[in-house]
Order: sequence, then C-alpha cells, then structure tokens
Amino acid sequence: MTATPAVPSESTPISGRSWKLGHDIDTDQIIPSQYLVLGSLTQMATHCLETQRTDFAAQCQPGDIVVAGRNFGCGSSREQAPVVLKTLGVGAIVALGYARIFARNAINNALPVIVLPEAEDIPDGHRLSIVLAAGVLNDLDNGRTWKFEPITGLPGKILEAGGLINYLRAEQSA
Repeated sequence: MTATPAVPSESTPISGRSWKLGHDIDTDQIIPSQYLVLGSLTQMATHCLETQRTDFAAQCQPGDIVVAGRNFGCGSSREQAPVVLKTLGVGAIVALGYARIFARNAINNALPVIVLPEAEDIPDGHRLSIVLAAGVLNDLDNGRTWKFEPITGLPGKILEAGGLINYLRAEQSA
C-alpha cells in the first residue's frame, strides 16, 4: 500500500488503471463494517472492496480509477468508504451515478466523483487519463475520449483546496 497522493491541480491529469465494478456498490462492500474497528485507515484499506475484487487493495496504485455503474456508495453514510479509497491512492471514481451522501463525503475528502453516462463502456484494466477542469476522460489503450460535466461551484473549490478542512482553513485565513 502506498501513501495517499496529493490532489492534482485542475489541469494536471489523474492517470491510472481502471477498476471496473457493477451497480449498487454500497459502503459495506467498499469497507465492510467489521473492519471499522481496526486501528488505522491503512489497516482498514487492506479490506477495501474485498468482496468485489479480491485483488483491489493489494494491487491498486496511486491514480487508479474506480469505474462503476449506478448508485455507487449507497447504503450507510460511513465516511470511511471514500477515505479508504483515497488511502489506497484512488485518483477518481467514474460512475453512472452516486448516492448523494457518498458523493459529498468523497468531495469533502478530495476524491473526485465524476458522473459519466458512458461509464459502462470503459473496459476493466485500461489506462485512463482524466483532466478535471476540461471535463475530459481519455482511454489511453483504445483512444476513446469522453466528455463529462466538470466539478464546479463549491464542490470544485473544495476539491481544489484538497478537501473540506483545507477549504475552510483557507476561507478563515482570507
């Protein structure tokens, strides 16, 4: 397991391998509740998505991109779900849609969540590159490009700051 990478600037690409998942991946699949009692996020992260992809936690690399169907992050509101993904180095999540509270928790922890109607067209294991500010996702293995709605407004500012805590600190000192 590697250290959590810094949040890339809006123009710096997020690049990594795609990890394809299905629909309705809930927070208990992302981090099963029995592991919430472990002593650290690093320990919890070793169990991330183990019921879906047994190789995920061991093989996830900084910048890798989770690709999912509809309703990603449904279930409980546990903040550890996006945090363990971030701890493993996941650079972004691309999905058909998200549970609202998961999406907010992800943004608040500087993990970009991208809505892409064509997410199901992205193959597993492909090299992807995302430029958040441009709203562009490139599949480097097959040359396909998709456009998505960039994350703007307050959520975009929170991402740029590296998460909600950093954003609030900057606002306080301004």
